[in-house]
Amino acid sequence: MAAKSANLYARIEPDVKEQAEGILSALGIPASNAINMFYKQIILQRGLPFEVKIPSARSVDMSALSETEMNAELEKGYADMKEGRTKPASKAFGDIRKDYNL
Repeated sequence: MAAKSANLYARIEPDVKEQAEGILSALGIPASNAINMFYKQIILQRGLPFEVKIPSARSVDMSALSETEMNAELEKGYADMKEGRTKPASKAFGDIRKDYNL
C-alpha cells in the first residue's frame, strides 16, 4: 500500500459535510478513507462511479397535497393511462432496479 502523503483541500457546504461525516462515522469510516475510496472508484470506472443527470420528473410528495391537488394528480395519471403513456409494472420495477443498482 502506498504511503498517504498527498493533501486535498476542498470547500464544501457545511451542512453537506456534517451530514456525510455523520453517516461515515456511523459506518466507522474516516472521511479521508471515504475520499480515497471515491478516488479509487473514479480510476477503476474511468469516470464518476455513479450516474450524474437531471431527473426527468420530480416525484410528488403525496402526503403534502391538499385534496384538490391530490385529485389533480390522480386526473393526470388517468389521462396518461387513457393516452397510453404508461409502461408495464415489470418494466417500471426493472428501471428502478437499474437506476439504483439493485
